[in-house]
Amino acid sequence: MAASRETQTQRLDRIEEKIDKLSDAMISLARAEEKLIAIEKNNHANYDRMNRFSQKLDAIEEKVNDNARTINVITKMFWLVIGAATVAVVSQYFM
Repeated sequence: MAASRETQTQRLDRIEEKIDKLSDAMISLARAEEKLIAIEKNNHANYDRMNRFSQKLDAIEEKVNDNARTINVITKMFWLVIGAATVAVVSQYFM
C-alpha cells in the first residue's frame, strides 16, 4: 500500500508539473497576444499618420501648382513690360 501511495504521489507530482508548464505556456501566449495587439495598434496609428501627411502633401502640391501659374503670369507680364519699354526706347531713338 505504501508503494502504491508513493507511485500515486509521484504521478500527481508529474501531473502538477505538467499543469504548471501548461499554465506558463498559456501566460506566454497571452503576453505574445498582447504584444501583437500593441504592434497592430501602433501600425494603425502610423498608417493614420501617413494618411494625414499624404493629405498635407497633396495640399502643398496644390499650392505649389497655383504659385507656379502665378509666377508664369508675372514672368510674361515682366517680359511684356521689358518689350514695351524696348520698343518705346527704340522708337524714341529713331524718331
